[in-house]
Amino acid sequence: MIIKNSKPICVWKNKSVLGEGTLWVPTLNSIFFVDIKKKKIFILNTKSKKRKVLKVNKEIGFVSHIKRNIFALGLRSELRIVNFLSKKILYSTKIESAEQNNRLNDGKTDPMGRLWFGTMDNLERKKSSGSLYCLDKNLKLHKIDRKYFITNGPAFLDKNNFYHTDSRKRIIYKIKISNKLKILKKNIFLKFNKTDGSPDGMTTDVKNNLWVCHYGGGCISVYNLKATKIHKINLPVKNITNCTFGGFKNNELYISTARKGLKVNELIKYPLSGSLFKTSVNIKGKRTMPFKLASVIF
Repeated sequence: MIIKNSKPICVWKNKSVLGEGTLWVPTLNSIFFVDIKKKKIFILNTKSKKRKVLKVNKEIGFVSHIKRNIFALGLRSELRIVNFLSKKILYSTKIESAEQNNRLNDGKTDPMGRLWFGTMDNLERKKSSGSLYCLDKNLKLHKIDRKYFITNGPAFLDKNNFYHTDSRKRIIYKIKISNKLKILKKNIFLKFNKTDGSPDGMTTDVKNNLWVCHYGGGCISVYNLKATKIHKINLPVKNITNCTFGGFKNNELYISTARKGLKVNELIKYPLSGSLFKTSVNIKGKRTMPFKLASVIF
């Protein structure tokens, strides 16, 4: 199958310093994304075209839907569950209290509805203090992997196989885990060249192709299971950070971007940096599962 896409369009002109965490919630007809550094959550209802911006009190790496108006937030040193309507905090737990300069970065749910997320050094020093975690339905936290500089992804093939990235190393790993969440195999799937930028957020489609955002590379590349590049989407901005499938047919790719680290002449050249983009493609993405919690919790 030859992948095709429409010309990417800007659907929310935004000056996000570090746009991230794209999430499609079909029951709300809405695309969510965050600005990590400005501590904001953006919500665009694609049906009504209504926009909403929520402010939080910490840097935020991702949002994950649970049910109705209840979401999990990946914050600096904290995983928090909130009701967006009542603003009530339903649950909070500290993450890596000993690592004062770490924050949660990218987070996604797997096909079982478990929540996966990574941590990283917030100052982005050459410090491999980041780890990969999985939070199960009983809110039990499992440390899956460690010694990452900048965690990104993950993107899932099935309940036991997924991709995960260390952006500073420019490496995407393919990881196999047991049913007890222990790593059985971890191989390098792809290594980017400097000219490619760094691999950032990722997602998978129904054919298990991997869609990778290039931070500093101005594009999204699509790779098949053999790590062969089969498609490329160029965007009018340099720092592509995250992407997810959404829309009524789940064939629209929503893409977040960033202004962080760009020089004045680059901001002039790429005035839409920090905005949210959309492109329609001729393949469907995998449905993002809600974070499934044991019914006794909420």
